[in-house]
Amino acid sequence: MTQATAPARATAVDMSHRQILEALSGLLLGMFVAILSSTVVSNALPRIITELHGGQSAYTWVVTSTLLATTATTPIWGKLADLTSKKILVQLALTIFVLGSVLAGLSQSTGQLIACRVLQGVGAGGLTALAQVIMATMITPRERGRYSGYLGAVMAVGTIGGPLIGGVIVDTDWLGWRWCFYVGVPFAALALVVLQKTLHLPVVKREAKIDWWGATLITAAVSLLLIWVTLAGDKYAWMSWQSAVMVAGAVLLGALALRVENRAAEPMIPPRLFRNRTITLAVIASIAVGVGMFGASVFLGQYFQISRGESPTMSGLMTLPMILGLLIASTVVGRIITNTGRWKRYLVAGSVLLTAGFALMGTMRADTPYWRLAVFMALIGLGLGMTMQNLVLAVQNTVGPHELGAASSVVAFFRSLGGAIGVSALGAILGHKVKDYLAEGLAGLGIPASSSGSGGTLPNVHTLPAPIRAVVEAAYGHGAGDIFLAAAPFGLIALLAVIFIKEVPLRRTNGDAISAEVERESTVAAVGGAPVVRTGGRD
Repeated sequence: MTQATAPARATAVDMSHRQILEALSGLLLGMFVAILSSTVVSNALPRIITELHGGQSAYTWVVTSTLLATTATTPIWGKLADLTSKKILVQLALTIFVLGSVLAGLSQSTGQLIACRVLQGVGAGGLTALAQVIMATMITPRERGRYSGYLGAVMAVGTIGGPLIGGVIVDTDWLGWRWCFYVGVPFAALALVVLQKTLHLPVVKREAKIDWWGATLITAAVSLLLIWVTLAGDKYAWMSWQSAVMVAGAVLLGALALRVENRAAEPMIPPRLFRNRTITLAVIASIAVGVGMFGASVFLGQYFQISRGESPTMSGLMTLPMILGLLIASTVVGRIITNTGRWKRYLVAGSVLLTAGFALMGTMRADTPYWRLAVFMALIGLGLGMTMQNLVLAVQNTVGPHELGAASSVVAFFRSLGGAIGVSALGAILGHKVKDYLAEGLAGLGIPASSSGSGGTLPNVHTLPAPIRAVVEAAYGHGAGDIFLAAAPFGLIALLAVIFIKEVPLRRTNGDAISAEVERESTVAAVGGAPVVRTGGRD
């Protein structure tokens, strides 16, 4: 047996459908907790930020901080999954996520909340990376579409239930918004118990080092860029010495990160993976999907509550078309892909729907008929359901089993990176647009802009006088339409990327030979690295 094939034998798992479902039950429950804890806040966030006296920048960073932490830690979790027990790692990630959630519920300021959301992001990075890695370890690429549909269904249920539960919690006086962070704790405890009993995977250990310098430099470069995007145009001009220093610093840190990654024995993001065209194009598409998915969609709750004056509960109900579209597309398309082994056509169709949905949502205003918005949101949901999981599937189909952790986490990393950039950039656009629209609308009434009552914080439209309320609602409605319009080109970028991906039919076993190019890279990696040792049987 060669070193190149040893990893494949060590990670391949021969399991029946029932055994796979039992093993996935705890994993899917853990994913449900992570998704629920994130989405339960979405419709509560306008109320939370208002009560903690935060503004649009704080609103943006409560979301961005989690995405940034998820982005930075996803490759670390993925690398650890290639080195040690995946079961222990997913349990650790779940514990960290719950701890962050509980602390977030105790926050007394937006600064504390943002810090706790960072801790949530660390756990979410583990759950995001490990869910894909564990599925890839147990399930062959050909069958993975079927089980990815289950994962998509759980994501959809968590996404549907989260905003509804969060809205009800916020609207219930004797609970309050803090319970949005506590509600997932019982589910998390159950997930830990189920994972302990049902998840049994081979343990693979080998001598290796975590590329901490690379992770630090990548995080620093992205963080500095996001801080610049958030503050430019508000605290200082876009064309200013502050902007020049921040952009130059981000570029320098990025260049240093690239240098470190090229020289590291165990790079956090292996540059050699990008020699494969499928991986490179899937990463480009994932960045674009992440920008659209997180960057635009996260502001829907704010639109419904401020522009349309809806309650948090009703805001959750009004986003159902997008979530149902995601649920239907992920489950149905996952089944079809399993039956046919063909996946590219669904990536193309999903990117088309995503681009069209964002462009049509760009026409959104405060008084746009809801049925029209429902159709547009459904298109976005269908597009996301066809693209998110299948981009990971396409990448997993091109790498050896011993690189599943690194390859899967690379796609998740860049999707989260795109989301962090999208939330930060589109949040800054929304803040600037709203400020301009407010000034213009109030000037038309002969009222100073300070009379909007916001004072830099998110307004409570129910307490504003009727004329000013109409101006505020129109300003936030128009601004929300603008950020969806700004997200549309990213859908087009995703479409162009997936068009050029070469389709390779899904393999029926985890140990099959893959393309000559990837096999050659895998052999070099195995020979150049330390020997792989299988220890202790299964977890």
